Amino acid sequence: MGIDTIQILVAMVVYMSVVILIGALYAKRANKNSEEYFLGGRSLGPWVTAMSAEASDMSGWLLMGLPGVAYWCGLADAAWTAIGLAIGTYLNWLIVSKRLRRYSVRANNAITLPEFFSNRFREKSKTIMFLAAAFILVFFTVYASSCFVTCGKLFSTLFGLDYKLMMLVGALFVLLYTLLGGFLAESVSDFMQAIVMIIALTVIVIVSTVKAGGIGAVLENANSIPGFLEFFGLATPTTQDVAGVATQVVENGKPVFGAASEYGVLTICSMMAWGLGYFGMPQVLLRFMAIRKESELKRSRRIAMVWVVISLAVAVFIGIVGRQLFPVEHLTKASAENIFITLATTSLPAILAGFVMAGILAATISSSDSYLLIAASAFAKNIYQGVAKRNATDKQVMWVTRITLLALALIGIVIALDENSVIFSIVSFAWAGFGATFGPLMLFSLFWKRINKAGAIAGMVSGAGMVFLWKLVISKLGGVFGIYELLPAFLFSCLCIVVVSLLTKAPSKEIEEDFEAVRIGNMEEA
Repeated sequence: MGIDTIQILVAMVVYMSVVILIGALYAKRANKNSEEYFLGGRSLGPWVTAMSAEASDMSGWLLMGLPGVAYWCGLADAAWTAIGLAIGTYLNWLIVSKRLRRYSVRANNAITLPEFFSNRFREKSKTIMFLAAAFILVFFTVYASSCFVTCGKLFSTLFGLDYKLMMLVGALFVLLYTLLGGFLAESVSDFMQAIVMIIALTVIVIVSTVKAGGIGAVLENANSIPGFLEFFGLATPTTQDVAGVATQVVENGKPVFGAASEYGVLTICSMMAWGLGYFGMPQVLLRFMAIRKESELKRSRRIAMVWVVISLAVAVFIGIVGRQLFPVEHLTKASAENIFITLATTSLPAILAGFVMAGILAATISSSDSYLLIAASAFAKNIYQGVAKRNATDKQVMWVTRITLLALALIGIVIALDENSVIFSIVSFAWAGFGATFGPLMLFSLFWKRINKAGAIAGMVSGAGMVFLWKLVISKLGGVFGIYELLPAFLFSCLCIVVVSLLTKAPSKEIEEDFEAVRIGNMEEA
Protein backbone atom coordinates (compact mmCIF):
# COMPACT_ATOMS: atom_id res chain seq x y z
CA MET A 1 0.00 0.00 0.00
CA GLY A 2 1.58 3.27 -1.18
CA ILE A 3 1.91 6.49 0.84
CA ASP A 4 -0.93 8.15 -1.09
CA THR A 5 -3.27 5.26 -0.37
CA ILE A 6 -2.33 5.36 3.31
CA GLN A 7 -3.11 9.09 3.48
CA ILE A 8 -6.50 8.52 1.86
CA LEU A 9 -7.22 5.73 4.33
CA VAL A 10 -6.20 7.88 7.31
CA ALA A 11 -8.50 10.71 6.21
CA MET A 12 -11.42 8.33 5.83
CA VAL A 13 -10.76 6.67 9.18
CA VAL A 14 -10.78 10.10 10.86
CA TYR A 15 -14.11 10.84 9.27
CA MET A 16 -15.62 7.48 10.23
CA SER A 17 -14.43 8.00 13.81
CA VAL A 18 -16.28 11.31 14.01
CA VAL A 19 -19.46 9.62 12.76
CA ILE A 20 -19.14 6.87 15.38
CA LEU A 21 -18.55 9.53 18.06
CA ILE A 22 -21.81 11.25 17.13
CA GLY A 23 -23.63 7.95 17.46
CA ALA A 24 -22.08 7.35 20.87
CA LEU A 25 -23.00 10.83 22.11
CA TYR A 26 -26.66 10.32 21.25
CA ALA A 27 -26.85 6.63 22.18
CA LYS A 28 -28.15 7.17 25.73
CA ARG A 29 -30.92 9.52 24.67
CA ALA A 30 -31.80 7.41 21.62
CA ASN A 31 -32.28 4.29 23.70
CA LYS A 32 -34.48 6.07 26.24
CA ASN A 33 -37.65 4.94 24.46
CA SER A 34 -38.93 4.06 21.00
CA GLU A 35 -40.14 7.60 20.21
CA GLU A 36 -36.66 8.98 20.82
CA TYR A 37 -35.07 6.14 18.84
CA PHE A 38 -37.41 6.33 15.83
CA LEU A 39 -38.24 10.06 15.65
CA GLY A 40 -35.83 11.90 17.94
CA GLY A 41 -38.64 13.17 20.16
CA ARG A 42 -39.75 15.65 17.45
CA SER A 43 -36.81 17.89 18.36
CA LEU A 44 -35.06 18.62 15.05
CA GLY A 45 -34.20 22.22 14.19
CA PRO A 46 -34.67 23.68 10.70
CA TRP A 47 -31.06 23.24 9.54
CA VAL A 48 -30.80 19.62 10.70
CA THR A 49 -34.25 18.85 9.29
CA ALA A 50 -33.41 20.25 5.86
CA MET A 51 -29.88 18.94 5.48
CA SER A 52 -30.53 15.50 6.95
CA ALA A 53 -33.61 15.05 4.77
CA GLU A 54 -31.65 15.75 1.60
CA ALA A 55 -28.52 13.84 2.60
CA SER A 56 -30.50 10.74 3.53
CA ASP A 57 -32.43 11.04 0.28
CA MET A 58 -29.59 11.56 -2.20
CA SER A 59 -27.18 8.86 -0.94
CA GLY A 60 -24.13 7.66 -2.88
CA TRP A 61 -26.35 7.89 -5.93
CA LEU A 62 -25.67 11.65 -6.02
CA LEU A 63 -21.90 11.26 -6.04
CA MET A 64 -21.62 8.09 -8.12
CA GLY A 65 -24.89 7.20 -9.87
CA LEU A 66 -25.81 10.59 -11.35
CA PRO A 67 -22.29 11.54 -12.54
CA GLY A 68 -22.06 8.02 -13.99
CA VAL A 69 -25.19 8.56 -16.09
CA ALA A 70 -23.86 11.89 -17.40
CA TYR A 71 -20.45 10.33 -18.16
CA TRP A 72 -21.98 7.36 -19.99
CA CYS A 73 -24.65 8.93 -22.22
CA GLY A 74 -24.44 12.68 -21.78
CA LEU A 75 -26.57 15.49 -20.45
CA ALA A 76 -30.19 14.61 -21.21
CA ASP A 77 -30.98 11.67 -18.90
CA ALA A 78 -29.04 13.13 -15.98
CA ALA A 79 -30.30 16.70 -16.43
CA TRP A 80 -34.00 15.91 -16.82
CA THR A 81 -33.78 13.57 -13.83
CA ALA A 82 -32.15 16.34 -11.79
CA ILE A 83 -34.78 18.89 -12.88
CA GLY A 84 -37.58 16.51 -11.89
CA LEU A 85 -35.95 15.91 -8.51
CA ALA A 86 -35.51 19.62 -7.84
CA ILE A 87 -39.16 20.36 -8.65
CA GLY A 88 -40.33 17.38 -6.59
CA THR A 89 -38.22 18.51 -3.64
CA TYR A 90 -39.70 21.99 -3.71
CA LEU A 91 -43.32 20.83 -4.00
CA ASN A 92 -42.88 18.27 -1.24
CA TRP A 93 -41.57 20.89 1.19
CA LEU A 94 -44.16 23.43 0.04
CA ILE A 95 -47.40 21.45 0.14
CA VAL A 96 -46.75 18.29 2.19
CA SER A 97 -44.40 19.17 5.04
CA LYS A 98 -46.55 21.48 7.17
CA ARG A 99 -49.77 19.50 6.86
CA LEU A 100 -48.03 16.18 7.54
CA ARG A 101 -46.34 17.59 10.66
CA ARG A 102 -49.73 18.74 11.98
CA TYR A 103 -51.62 15.61 10.89
CA SER A 104 -49.09 13.19 12.39
CA VAL A 105 -49.66 14.80 15.80
CA ARG A 106 -53.43 14.74 15.32
CA ALA A 107 -53.23 11.06 14.30
CA ASN A 108 -52.49 9.99 17.86
CA ASN A 109 -48.91 11.30 17.72
CA ALA A 110 -47.81 8.87 15.00
CA ILE A 111 -44.03 8.33 14.90
CA THR A 112 -43.72 6.10 11.82
CA LEU A 113 -45.25 6.35 8.36
CA PRO A 114 -47.32 3.13 8.63
CA GLU A 115 -48.58 4.30 12.00
CA PHE A 116 -49.61 7.64 10.51
CA PHE A 117 -51.59 6.03 7.71
CA SER A 118 -53.22 3.57 10.11
CA ASN A 119 -54.17 6.24 12.64
CA ARG A 120 -55.28 8.63 9.89
CA PHE A 121 -58.07 6.17 8.98
CA ARG A 122 -58.68 5.11 12.61
CA GLU A 123 -58.45 1.45 11.66
CA LYS A 124 -58.75 -1.30 14.22
CA SER A 125 -57.66 -4.26 12.09
CA LYS A 126 -54.26 -2.61 11.32
CA THR A 127 -54.41 -3.77 7.69
CA ILE A 128 -53.00 -0.51 6.37
CA MET A 129 -50.26 -0.54 8.99
CA PHE A 130 -49.23 -4.09 8.09
CA LEU A 131 -49.21 -3.48 4.32
CA ALA A 132 -47.33 -0.19 4.60
CA ALA A 133 -44.72 -1.77 6.87
CA ALA A 134 -44.33 -4.75 4.53
CA PHE A 135 -43.75 -2.54 1.48
CA ILE A 136 -41.22 -0.47 3.43
CA LEU A 137 -39.34 -3.65 4.33
CA VAL A 138 -39.19 -4.77 0.69
CA PHE A 139 -38.16 -1.51 -0.95
CA PHE A 140 -35.79 -0.31 1.76
CA THR A 141 -33.93 -3.62 1.70
CA VAL A 142 -33.35 -3.04 -2.02
CA TYR A 143 -32.37 0.57 -1.29
CA ALA A 144 -29.89 -0.45 1.41
CA SER A 145 -28.26 -2.90 -0.99
CA SER A 146 -27.52 -0.01 -3.38
CA CYS A 147 -25.64 1.70 -0.55
CA PHE A 148 -23.63 -1.44 0.11
CA VAL A 149 -22.76 -1.59 -3.61
CA THR A 150 -21.50 1.99 -3.29
CA CYS A 151 -19.27 1.01 -0.36
CA GLY A 152 -17.90 -1.97 -2.24
CA LYS A 153 -17.11 0.05 -5.38
CA LEU A 154 -15.55 2.86 -3.38
CA PHE A 155 -13.16 0.76 -1.32
CA SER A 156 -12.27 -1.74 -4.04
CA THR A 157 -11.50 1.09 -6.48
CA LEU A 158 -9.44 3.05 -3.95
CA PHE A 159 -7.45 0.22 -2.41
CA GLY A 160 -7.50 -2.45 -5.11
CA LEU A 161 -9.07 -4.95 -2.74
CA ASP A 162 -11.80 -7.52 -3.33
CA TYR A 163 -15.19 -5.91 -3.98
CA LYS A 164 -17.18 -8.39 -1.89
CA LEU A 165 -14.89 -8.02 1.13
CA MET A 166 -15.03 -4.22 0.96
CA MET A 167 -18.80 -4.23 0.51
CA LEU A 168 -19.11 -6.41 3.60
CA VAL A 169 -16.87 -4.10 5.66
CA GLY A 170 -18.93 -1.07 4.63
CA ALA A 171 -22.21 -2.83 5.43
CA LEU A 172 -21.00 -3.85 8.90
CA PHE A 173 -19.92 -0.28 9.66
CA VAL A 174 -23.32 1.08 8.67
CA LEU A 175 -25.08 -1.59 10.75
CA LEU A 176 -22.96 -0.81 13.81
CA TYR A 177 -23.66 2.90 13.56
CA THR A 178 -27.41 2.45 13.07
CA LEU A 179 -27.65 0.10 16.06
CA LEU A 180 -25.82 2.61 18.22
CA GLY A 181 -27.53 5.95 17.78
CA GLY A 182 -31.02 5.82 16.32
CA PHE A 183 -32.88 8.57 14.46
CA LEU A 184 -31.47 11.60 16.28
CA ALA A 185 -27.83 10.55 15.90
CA GLU A 186 -28.55 9.66 12.30
CA SER A 187 -30.11 13.07 11.63
CA VAL A 188 -27.29 15.03 13.28
CA SER A 189 -24.62 13.08 11.41
CA ASP A 190 -26.62 13.44 8.20
CA PHE A 191 -26.43 17.21 8.70
CA MET A 192 -22.66 16.98 8.87
CA GLN A 193 -22.56 14.60 5.95
CA ALA A 194 -24.68 16.90 3.80
CA ILE A 195 -22.04 19.58 4.30
CA VAL A 196 -19.26 17.12 3.42
CA MET A 197 -21.13 16.01 0.29
CA ILE A 198 -21.66 19.49 -1.13
CA ILE A 199 -18.06 20.53 -0.37
CA ALA A 200 -16.76 17.36 -2.02
CA LEU A 201 -18.84 17.96 -5.15
CA THR A 202 -17.84 21.61 -5.41
CA VAL A 203 -14.11 20.99 -4.88
CA ILE A 204 -13.98 18.22 -7.46
CA VAL A 205 -15.88 20.09 -10.16
CA ILE A 206 -13.69 23.20 -9.77
CA VAL A 207 -10.36 21.38 -9.67
CA SER A 208 -11.29 19.00 -12.49
CA THR A 209 -12.57 21.78 -14.74
CA VAL A 210 -9.33 23.70 -14.31
CA LYS A 211 -7.32 20.54 -15.01
CA ALA A 212 -9.37 19.92 -18.17
CA GLY A 213 -8.46 23.34 -19.56
CA GLY A 214 -11.49 25.30 -18.43
CA ILE A 215 -15.21 25.23 -19.15
CA GLY A 216 -14.65 26.00 -22.82
CA ALA A 217 -12.50 22.90 -23.34
CA VAL A 218 -14.99 20.71 -21.47
CA LEU A 219 -17.93 21.93 -23.54
CA GLU A 220 -15.96 21.63 -26.80
CA ASN A 221 -15.21 17.98 -26.05
CA ALA A 222 -18.80 17.29 -25.07
CA ASN A 223 -20.10 18.91 -28.28
CA SER A 224 -17.84 16.65 -30.34
CA ILE A 225 -19.83 13.60 -29.18
CA PRO A 226 -23.18 13.20 -30.99
CA GLY A 227 -26.03 14.01 -28.60
CA PHE A 228 -23.78 14.30 -25.54
CA LEU A 229 -24.57 17.91 -24.67
CA GLU A 230 -28.18 18.04 -25.84
CA PHE A 231 -31.38 18.29 -23.81
CA PHE A 232 -33.36 16.66 -26.63
CA GLY A 233 -30.87 14.03 -27.76
CA LEU A 234 -28.90 11.24 -26.12
CA ALA A 235 -25.36 9.98 -26.76
CA THR A 236 -25.17 6.30 -27.67
CA PRO A 237 -21.93 4.50 -26.74
CA THR A 238 -21.04 1.77 -29.26
CA THR A 239 -20.57 -1.42 -27.24
CA GLN A 240 -19.46 -4.99 -27.71
CA ASP A 241 -19.90 -8.02 -25.49
CA VAL A 242 -16.83 -8.72 -23.33
CA ALA A 243 -17.23 -11.60 -20.89
CA GLY A 244 -20.98 -11.04 -20.85
CA VAL A 245 -20.73 -7.30 -20.15
CA ALA A 246 -21.57 -4.54 -22.66
CA THR A 247 -18.26 -2.70 -23.07
CA GLN A 248 -17.68 0.48 -25.05
CA VAL A 249 -15.57 0.14 -28.19
CA VAL A 250 -12.30 2.13 -28.32
CA GLU A 251 -10.59 3.08 -31.60
CA ASN A 252 -7.32 5.00 -31.83
CA GLY A 253 -7.48 5.72 -28.12
CA LYS A 254 -10.93 7.32 -28.31
CA PRO A 255 -14.35 5.98 -27.24
CA VAL A 256 -16.72 5.21 -30.10
CA PHE A 257 -20.25 6.63 -30.15
CA GLY A 258 -23.07 5.98 -32.59
CA ALA A 259 -25.59 8.51 -33.86
CA ALA A 260 -27.49 10.42 -31.18
CA SER A 261 -30.77 8.89 -30.06
CA GLU A 262 -34.00 10.88 -30.19
CA TYR A 263 -35.23 12.31 -26.93
CA GLY A 264 -38.91 13.13 -27.11
CA VAL A 265 -41.50 14.59 -24.77
CA LEU A 266 -42.50 11.19 -23.41
CA THR A 267 -38.91 10.41 -22.42
CA ILE A 268 -38.58 13.80 -20.75
CA CYS A 269 -41.77 13.20 -18.77
CA SER A 270 -40.45 9.78 -17.83
CA MET A 271 -37.22 11.18 -16.40
CA MET A 272 -38.90 14.13 -14.68
CA ALA A 273 -41.27 11.66 -13.05
CA TRP A 274 -38.45 11.03 -10.57
CA GLY A 275 -39.81 14.11 -8.81
CA LEU A 276 -43.08 12.30 -8.04
CA GLY A 277 -41.15 9.90 -5.83
CA TYR A 278 -40.62 12.52 -3.13
CA PHE A 279 -44.25 12.41 -2.02
CA GLY A 280 -43.73 8.82 -0.88
CA MET A 281 -40.17 8.83 0.49
CA PRO A 282 -40.29 7.74 4.16
CA GLN A 283 -36.80 9.07 4.94
CA VAL A 284 -37.86 12.58 3.87
CA LEU A 285 -41.42 12.48 5.21
CA LEU A 286 -40.18 11.46 8.66
CA ARG A 287 -38.12 14.67 8.85
CA PHE A 288 -41.31 16.66 8.31
CA MET A 289 -42.85 14.79 11.23
CA ALA A 290 -39.78 15.22 13.44
CA ILE A 291 -39.18 18.98 13.23
CA ARG A 292 -39.80 20.73 16.54
CA LYS A 293 -42.03 23.53 15.16
CA GLU A 294 -44.23 23.85 12.07
CA SER A 295 -43.16 27.46 11.70
CA GLU A 296 -39.57 26.38 11.02
CA LEU A 297 -40.47 24.36 7.94
CA LYS A 298 -40.36 27.42 5.67
CA ARG A 299 -36.72 28.05 6.57
CA SER A 300 -35.96 24.36 6.14
CA ARG A 301 -37.47 24.45 2.65
CA ARG A 302 -35.17 27.27 1.58
CA ILE A 303 -32.10 25.56 2.98
CA ALA A 304 -33.02 22.27 1.34
CA MET A 305 -33.62 23.85 -2.07
CA VAL A 306 -30.27 25.64 -2.14
CA TRP A 307 -28.49 22.41 -1.25
CA VAL A 308 -30.41 20.32 -3.77
CA VAL A 309 -30.03 22.65 -6.75
CA ILE A 310 -26.29 23.13 -6.25
CA SER A 311 -25.62 19.45 -5.58
CA LEU A 312 -27.60 18.12 -8.54
CA ALA A 313 -26.16 20.62 -11.01
CA VAL A 314 -22.58 19.97 -9.92
CA ALA A 315 -23.04 16.18 -9.94
CA VAL A 316 -24.24 16.25 -13.56
CA PHE A 317 -21.36 18.50 -14.67
CA ILE A 318 -18.82 16.18 -12.98
CA GLY A 319 -19.83 13.43 -15.41
CA ILE A 320 -19.34 15.76 -18.37
CA VAL A 321 -15.91 16.89 -17.13
CA GLY A 322 -14.99 13.27 -16.58
CA ARG A 323 -15.53 12.49 -20.28
CA GLN A 324 -12.96 15.14 -21.15
CA LEU A 325 -10.29 14.00 -18.70
CA PHE A 326 -10.79 10.23 -18.79
CA PRO A 327 -12.52 9.31 -22.07
CA VAL A 328 -11.58 5.61 -22.02
CA GLU A 329 -11.08 4.98 -18.31
CA HIS A 330 -14.58 3.57 -17.73
CA LEU A 331 -15.93 1.45 -20.56
CA THR A 332 -19.00 -0.13 -18.94
CA LYS A 333 -22.12 1.42 -17.49
CA ALA A 334 -21.27 0.05 -14.05
CA SER A 335 -17.68 1.29 -14.20
CA ALA A 336 -18.85 4.76 -15.28
CA GLU A 337 -20.18 5.27 -11.76
CA ASN A 338 -16.58 5.40 -10.52
CA ILE A 339 -15.79 8.62 -12.40
CA PHE A 340 -16.11 10.75 -9.24
CA ILE A 341 -13.55 8.55 -7.48
CA THR A 342 -11.19 8.73 -10.46
CA LEU A 343 -11.39 12.53 -10.59
CA ALA A 344 -10.83 12.88 -6.85
CA THR A 345 -7.82 10.58 -6.63
CA THR A 346 -6.09 12.10 -9.67
CA SER A 347 -6.87 15.78 -9.14
CA LEU A 348 -6.22 16.28 -5.41
CA PRO A 349 -3.43 15.63 -2.91
CA ALA A 350 -3.95 12.27 -1.27
CA ILE A 351 -5.04 13.58 2.13
CA LEU A 352 -7.63 15.90 0.52
CA ALA A 353 -8.77 13.11 -1.77
CA GLY A 354 -9.36 11.03 1.34
CA PHE A 355 -11.71 13.62 2.78
CA VAL A 356 -13.48 13.93 -0.57
CA MET A 357 -13.86 10.15 -0.63
CA ALA A 358 -15.38 10.56 2.79
CA GLY A 359 -18.07 12.51 0.93
CA ILE A 360 -19.10 9.34 -0.84
CA LEU A 361 -18.96 7.45 2.41
CA ALA A 362 -20.99 10.24 3.99
CA ALA A 363 -23.68 9.96 1.36
CA THR A 364 -23.80 6.20 1.69
CA ILE A 365 -23.96 6.18 5.47
CA SER A 366 -26.56 8.95 5.62
CA SER A 367 -28.86 6.98 3.37
CA SER A 368 -28.31 3.40 4.42
CA ASP A 369 -28.72 4.11 8.13
CA SER A 370 -32.00 5.88 7.36
CA TYR A 371 -33.20 3.00 5.20
CA LEU A 372 -32.31 0.33 7.73
CA LEU A 373 -33.72 2.25 10.68
CA ILE A 374 -37.04 3.03 8.99
CA ALA A 375 -37.40 -0.54 7.72
CA ALA A 376 -36.60 -1.99 11.15
CA SER A 377 -39.06 0.37 12.83
CA ALA A 378 -41.71 -0.66 10.30
CA PHE A 379 -41.36 -4.26 11.41
CA ALA A 380 -40.77 -3.80 15.14
CA LYS A 381 -43.19 -0.94 15.81
CA ASN A 382 -45.86 -1.58 13.18
CA ILE A 383 -45.91 -5.33 12.54
CA TYR A 384 -44.57 -6.80 15.80
CA GLN A 385 -46.15 -4.34 18.27
CA GLY A 386 -48.90 -2.99 16.03
CA VAL A 387 -50.25 -6.31 14.74
CA ALA A 388 -48.62 -9.42 16.21
CA LYS A 389 -48.14 -8.49 19.89
CA ARG A 390 -49.99 -5.31 20.78
CA ASN A 391 -49.03 -5.48 24.46
CA ALA A 392 -45.29 -5.61 23.66
CA THR A 393 -43.19 -3.40 25.93
CA ASP A 394 -40.94 -0.62 24.69
CA LYS A 395 -37.91 -2.71 25.61
CA GLN A 396 -39.16 -5.65 23.56
CA VAL A 397 -39.75 -3.34 20.58
CA MET A 398 -36.17 -2.07 20.81
CA TRP A 399 -34.78 -5.61 20.85
CA VAL A 400 -36.90 -6.66 17.88
CA THR A 401 -35.67 -3.54 16.08
CA ARG A 402 -32.05 -4.56 16.52
CA ILE A 403 -32.67 -8.13 15.39
CA THR A 404 -34.54 -6.83 12.35
CA LEU A 405 -31.68 -4.45 11.50
CA LEU A 406 -29.30 -7.40 11.41
CA ALA A 407 -31.62 -9.49 9.24
CA LEU A 408 -32.22 -6.65 6.76
CA ALA A 409 -28.52 -5.92 6.51
CA LEU A 410 -27.80 -9.55 5.69
CA ILE A 411 -30.42 -9.58 2.93
CA GLY A 412 -29.04 -6.33 1.55
CA ILE A 413 -25.53 -7.81 1.53
CA VAL A 414 -26.73 -10.80 -0.50
CA ILE A 415 -28.38 -8.52 -3.07
CA ALA A 416 -25.19 -6.42 -3.30
CA LEU A 417 -22.85 -9.34 -3.99
CA ASP A 418 -22.86 -8.67 -7.76
CA GLU A 419 -20.09 -6.14 -8.39
CA ASN A 420 -21.55 -5.32 -11.83
CA SER A 421 -24.66 -3.90 -10.17
CA VAL A 422 -25.51 -0.40 -11.41
CA ILE A 423 -26.32 1.90 -8.48
CA PHE A 424 -28.58 4.11 -10.58
CA SER A 425 -30.71 1.13 -11.68
CA ILE A 426 -31.12 -0.27 -8.17
CA VAL A 427 -32.07 3.13 -6.76
CA SER A 428 -34.49 3.89 -9.60
CA PHE A 429 -36.50 0.72 -8.88
CA ALA A 430 -36.71 1.29 -5.12
CA TRP A 431 -37.52 4.98 -5.70
CA ALA A 432 -40.37 4.02 -8.01
CA GLY A 433 -41.61 1.53 -5.44
CA PHE A 434 -41.88 4.10 -2.67
CA GLY A 435 -43.13 6.87 -4.94
CA ALA A 436 -46.01 4.82 -6.36
CA THR A 437 -46.87 2.95 -3.14
CA PHE A 438 -46.99 5.90 -0.75
CA GLY A 439 -46.91 9.09 -2.87
CA PRO A 440 -50.52 9.11 -4.09
CA LEU A 441 -51.75 7.83 -0.71
CA MET A 442 -49.90 10.62 1.11
CA LEU A 443 -51.30 13.36 -1.15
CA PHE A 444 -54.88 12.08 -1.00
CA SER A 445 -54.64 11.46 2.76
CA LEU A 446 -53.59 15.06 3.34
CA PHE A 447 -55.79 16.84 0.80
CA TRP A 448 -58.90 14.75 -0.01
CA LYS A 449 -61.49 14.26 2.73
CA ARG A 450 -63.39 11.54 0.83
CA ILE A 451 -60.55 9.00 0.75
CA ASN A 452 -61.32 5.98 2.92
CA LYS A 453 -59.57 2.88 4.18
CA ALA A 454 -60.51 0.78 1.13
CA GLY A 455 -59.16 3.45 -1.20
CA ALA A 456 -55.94 3.66 0.80
CA ILE A 457 -55.35 -0.08 0.58
CA ALA A 458 -56.18 -0.10 -3.14
CA GLY A 459 -53.74 2.75 -3.74
CA MET A 460 -50.83 1.05 -1.99
CA VAL A 461 -51.35 -2.38 -3.52
CA SER A 462 -52.00 -1.10 -7.05
CA GLY A 463 -49.04 1.29 -6.96
CA ALA A 464 -46.56 -1.31 -5.73
CA GLY A 465 -47.96 -4.01 -8.01
CA MET A 466 -47.76 -1.80 -11.09
CA VAL A 467 -44.11 -0.96 -10.39
CA PHE A 468 -43.22 -4.66 -10.54
CA LEU A 469 -45.51 -5.37 -13.50
CA TRP A 470 -44.25 -2.43 -15.56
CA LYS A 471 -40.58 -2.99 -14.75
CA LEU A 472 -40.52 -6.75 -15.27
CA VAL A 473 -43.10 -7.22 -18.06
CA ILE A 474 -44.59 -4.19 -19.79
CA SER A 475 -41.37 -2.19 -20.22
CA LYS A 476 -39.90 -5.12 -22.19
CA LEU A 477 -42.30 -4.24 -25.02
CA GLY A 478 -40.21 -1.11 -25.70
CA GLY A 479 -41.36 2.02 -27.48
CA VAL A 480 -43.82 4.09 -25.44
CA PHE A 481 -43.84 1.30 -22.84
CA GLY A 482 -40.14 1.84 -22.09
CA ILE A 483 -40.86 4.78 -19.78
CA TYR A 484 -39.82 4.89 -16.14
CA GLU A 485 -42.18 2.66 -14.16
CA LEU A 486 -42.86 5.33 -11.52
CA LEU A 487 -45.00 7.46 -13.87
CA PRO A 488 -47.62 4.85 -14.90
CA ALA A 489 -47.63 3.26 -11.44
CA PHE A 490 -48.19 6.63 -9.73
CA LEU A 491 -51.08 7.50 -12.04
CA PHE A 492 -52.63 4.04 -11.69
CA SER A 493 -52.46 4.28 -7.90
CA CYS A 494 -54.21 7.68 -8.01
CA LEU A 495 -56.95 6.25 -10.19
CA CYS A 496 -57.49 3.27 -7.89
CA ILE A 497 -57.67 5.48 -4.79
CA VAL A 498 -60.36 7.69 -6.32
CA VAL A 499 -62.46 4.92 -7.87
CA VAL A 500 -62.40 2.57 -4.87
CA SER A 501 -63.05 5.38 -2.37
CA LEU A 502 -66.07 6.61 -4.32
CA LEU A 503 -67.47 3.10 -4.73
CA THR A 504 -67.21 2.27 -1.03
CA LYS A 505 -68.52 3.75 2.21
CA ALA A 506 -67.55 7.32 3.06
CA PRO A 507 -65.16 7.83 6.00
CA SER A 508 -66.63 8.24 9.46
CA LYS A 509 -67.53 11.56 11.02
CA GLU A 510 -64.52 11.34 13.37
CA ILE A 511 -62.12 10.89 10.44
CA GLU A 512 -63.66 13.86 8.62
CA GLU A 513 -63.37 15.97 11.77
CA ASP A 514 -59.67 15.12 12.01
CA PHE A 515 -59.21 16.16 8.38
CA GLU A 516 -61.03 19.45 8.84
CA ALA A 517 -59.12 20.30 12.02
CA VAL A 518 -55.81 19.81 10.23
CA ARG A 519 -56.96 21.69 7.11
CA ILE A 520 -58.21 24.70 9.07
CA GLY A 521 -55.07 24.72 11.20
CA ASN A 522 -52.90 24.82 8.09
CA MET A 523 -54.93 27.66 6.62
CA GLU A 524 -54.58 29.68 9.83
CA GLU A 525 -50.85 28.97 9.97
CA ALA A 526 -50.41 30.09 6.35
